Amino acid sequence: MIGPTGAVRVMMATKPVDFRKGAEGLAALVRDGMKTDPFSGAVYVFRAKRADRVKLIFWDGTGVCLFAKRLEDGAFRWPNVQDGVMHLTAAQLSALLEGLDWRRVHVARETTVPTQAS
Repeated sequence: MIGPTGAVRVMMATKPVDFRKGAEGLAALVRDGMKTDPFSGAVYVFRAKRADRVKLIFWDGTGVCLFAKRLEDGAFRWPNVQDGVMHLTAAQLSALLEGLDWRRVHVARETTVPTQAS
């Protein structure tokens, strides 16, 4: 799967949503529930009550895109269910979509450029 780059903002709703909702219904949840602009270019992640399903919506500049995935075996790793929004990195989103534990993905340490050869 081709995933987002490091520059993308990813916001994840921590409370399950009704998975009958399509792109328009989820965009309304972004606007009303998350209090943010669904057309900002950020990726918004939603979960179902069953932990094996995920939906993403994002604005690609020409329209709202809807991505849905259901794991055939296992479950996505989710934070505790509560009202709220979490921010993920692009690497954490990629891990989540692969069914891996995204909480184990950390930001790479910044390294300094050497001033001379060693």
